[in-house]
Amino acid sequence: MISAYGKILLIGSNLWYLGEGMFGPLFAVFVGGIGGDILDISWAWALYLGVQGILMIQFGKLADKMNPEKLMVFGYGLNALFTFSYLLVSAPVHLFLVQIGLGVAGAIATPTWNALYDKHSDDKFNGYIWGSADGQALIVTAIAMVIGGYIVSLVSFKALFITMGTIQVIATIYQAKIFWGRKTKEPQV
Repeated sequence: MISAYGKILLIGSNLWYLGEGMFGPLFAVFVGGIGGDILDISWAWALYLGVQGILMIQFGKLADKMNPEKLMVFGYGLNALFTFSYLLVSAPVHLFLVQIGLGVAGAIATPTWNALYDKHSDDKFNGYIWGSADGQALIVTAIAMVIGGYIVSLVSFKALFITMGTIQVIATIYQAKIFWGRKTKEPQV
């Protein structure tokens, strides 16, 4: 089963997916709105995935050598910062910089989250533990995509980015509970 720390990680992750998932398919509409085209969308996603993929290996190694809780929370916070940076994007080159920053943030947060979640879960229920984490992330992201669509259609992309970033700040603070209570007993969820 999942420990109290594991539950903090799972709830914090779901909050993060709620914020991150709101952009989903709206990304292409946003890129078009700043003068971008199909190739700009491709380059933006390629930069995000490439940077994250390359750096994830290195940050995974680093997490094994230092405090993974602090590294994970730093990655979550950096992600929120770059989400707010979408507010400053007015040209494809700005978007590329934000996507690179989000790739770095994801490379920091993801392997540390995975290691901590695995550490605070009961190994004999590994399929359930990971199925629960991945399934909840997909469900929350699906809900977030619909919410994001409503926010943009009723208000604006600016409102969407502020909402996304705010939810990600809340997720970061919630995830930080894992190391604030670490020196004592497991925290209550």
